[in-house]
Amino acid sequence: MNETELKKIILQSLKKVAPDTNPEILQAGDKIREKLDMDSFDALRFIVELNEKTGVDIPEEDYGKIVTLKDLMHYIMKK
Repeated sequence: MNETELKKIILQSLKKVAPDTNPEILQAGDKIREKLDMDSFDALRFIVELNEKTGVDIPEEDYGKIVTLKDLMHYIMKK
């Protein structure tokens, strides 16, 4: 999977779990939850959705490492 495909998966997953948001506005350095005003339940559903779409398990202790879009993409690409 390349970066373009991954970004598409991330944005689609965000839209699925938080349909009232506009994930397309996210820039690489934006904090995802803050920018999209996501609560913790939506954030958790997003992590689960990403796991299903990418096959990458993100353990709870790593949640702090994936704050921005750039962080998240880098994290998944490394796995």
